[in-house]
Amino acid sequence: MYNLILRKFMATDFHDYFRLVSNEAVMAMITERSIPLEEAYVNFAKVLRRNEKFDQFGTFKVYHSSNNVNEFIGLGSLILNEEKTSEAELGYMLLPEHWGKGYGSEIAKILIEKAKNNFIERLTAIIDPKNIPSRKILINSGFQSEKLCEIDGLPGEILYMGL
Repeated sequence: MYNLILRKFMATDFHDYFRLVSNEAVMAMITERSIPLEEAYVNFAKVLRRNEKFDQFGTFKVYHSSNNVNEFIGLGSLILNEEKTSEAELGYMLLPEHWGKGYGSEIAKILIEKAKNNFIERLTAIIDPKNIPSRKILINSGFQSEKLCEIDGLPGEILYMGL
């Protein structure tokens, strides 16, 4: 057990969000570039609007809690498909110093359980096909590859899981 805490991002959390999206290593397999400040503000505003719109879905700050100290390690997201509300997309990002410690698997497990508890029937996840660690986490969590494709001009693999 990793003692992870997931809380929705709030307006006061921009600094932690920006630590993730401005990090070239974190974003290498997501957008292939770090996100500049102005673009991050725009994206964060979208995160906040989506977080307000749905109670159980959105983008969550992930903390590792030990000895009464909550350390920010990344984010997890469970984004409801508004056109087909029985579907959602799972995602996560971790700061590099927390890679390889099992946190990604634990975040996926928590978000899968949240999806089940909210009557989601199908989960998807989109990764860069070269992101072997994320692919391994998702496959080990029960996802299957659906297709390889280009997404916004970048290589992508869509994985899915029926619940």
